[in-house]
Amino acid sequence: MLNRWLYKRIPDVLRMSTRLGLLLFTCRLRKATNSDPGSTITLLSHFQILLIVNLMKEFTVPPVIFPSGDSSIAGNGNGNGLYHRRVPTAPFQPSRPSSPPIPFVSFDVGPTFSAPAYGGPSSASIFPGEPSLLEELEIDAALIHRKTVSLLNPFRINSALHDPADLSGPFLYYMCFCLFQMLAGKVQFGVVLGYIVVFSAFLYVVLNMLEGKNGNLDLYRCLSLVGYSMLPVVVFSAVSLFVPANFGLAAIFVLWSTRICSRLLTEGTYHGCEHHGLIAYPCFLIYSLFSMLVIF
Repeated sequence: MLNRWLYKRIPDVLRMSTRLGLLLFTCRLRKATNSDPGSTITLLSHFQILLIVNLMKEFTVPPVIFPSGDSSIAGNGNGNGLYHRRVPTAPFQPSRPSSPPIPFVSFDVGPTFSAPAYGGPSSASIFPGEPSLLEELEIDAALIHRKTVSLLNPFRINSALHDPADLSGPFLYYMCFCLFQMLAGKVQFGVVLGYIVVFSAFLYVVLNMLEGKNGNLDLYRCLSLVGYSMLPVVVFSAVSLFVPANFGLAAIFVLWSTRICSRLLTEGTYHGCEHHGLIAYPCFLIYSLFSMLVIF
């Protein structure tokens, strides 16, 4: 209703503004004539006269139709259609081609390989002789599983399984330990990695000094054994999420890790050397520090 009322008042507003403009122009013309009669010709230029004539004309407003389905709003009831507006048409519409479109032509050359469906042939059957991704990365998941199972019993450790050293299992233990710590509100990725590297280098130097020329332990193997021996500490970090960590519980897992690490270093590397107690002491200090990270 308000829009229609405003729309009806548009001609009245334009007429009032035109009359006001003419009145102001007349006052200015009289003032200029009284001061300087010669300036009247300058003010009454051809453009101004044409503007006055055009403004004195009647203003016509094209009919408008309001967006509503009610017939009483669309017109005033007598059929003159004052409020109707013609539907606008697009300025340009391209003509549709009378001929059918050009058919699609396939340019595939040779046989194509489709992706195997669920339960279908694997990549090994499509590409015979192609190794798997784990084999290309030199990751033996079955060997990591066997090593992990052998470490669950600290009194029966198969040190022969750890002869082929690898860092895939230790990296997995490291990530699990850091993720459990992060769930506990402790972000310690860099700290734990730095401790592992420093402690492995420390054990490498100590063991090679004990054995002298007979020492055959390299740093890569030392990193592998220290990383695999972290399994009890990882279990302790996971248990501490549900059970309050204390020193009594931490001592059990620290002794477990110390037993594994010292046993692997003495039997798997030096084949039963007499320095078992001397090697166990730095291992105990190392895993005690990891347990302190879990408790505090």
